[in-house]
Amino acid sequence: MNPELIKFYNEKQARIASQEGNIPLQKAKDEFIFQSINSKYSYNFSWLGRPIIAYPQDMIAMQEIIWRVKPDLIIETGVAHGGSIVYYASLLELLGGDRMVLGIDIDIRQFNRELIESHPMSKRIILIQGSSTSDTTVNSVKSIVKGYKNILVCLDSNHTHDHVYRELKVYSEFVTLNSYMVVFDTIIEHLPKDQYIDRPWDVGDNPMTALQLFLEEDFRYEIDHEVDNKILISVAPSGYLKRVK
Repeated sequence: MNPELIKFYNEKQARIASQEGNIPLQKAKDEFIFQSINSKYSYNFSWLGRPIIAYPQDMIAMQEIIWRVKPDLIIETGVAHGGSIVYYASLLELLGGDRMVLGIDIDIRQFNRELIESHPMSKRIILIQGSSTSDTTVNSVKSIVKGYKNILVCLDSNHTHDHVYRELKVYSEFVTLNSYMVVFDTIIEHLPKDQYIDRPWDVGDNPMTALQLFLEEDFRYEIDHEVDNKILISVAPSGYLKRVK
């Protein structure tokens, strides 16, 4: 590799590693996350015309992971308006081949389904309506994954501890070696209690608590802390799990 490129990448890695201990930067990050969640900042964006309820930083992290892993199937639980599955499908379009995104949601609203299915990226999207952990849905997923060799999973549906824990146990089996299982909204554990008074999840009952229990039991996965240190602003702190065994 060119010496200039080596120097650039080495400096980048050192800078990323140093950010974990940068107290002023960490405090600014924490304040931004708290204020931005209160203002629903993550609802402001779209991808190729579909609302994508996410932080741009997380989506950039996903782009880097997808380009590196080059999955031929991405499974995402939680569809909402379809922005993230359209985003992933567009990245797979750049990679070429027969790559697909499988989106699963307990309730895909008809108007969202119509807009997703009429989108130019729909050719790379499969939709399943049903609970991500029901026997019927899981059996459908099992039949689909048989045709793919390199699989990445994103969990972003019901955020209660019990539901996410069940998803982790089920969908961890589909992730291939050196690929990722990304658990979104682990940030809930770091927010004030009763932040989501209209939702069943809260501090002590959320994706982070499910992830922590899962990692105590399953040693095939490790948290990729480099992602956290790189992007800082994320709804998925410690949620980027790499399958290493």
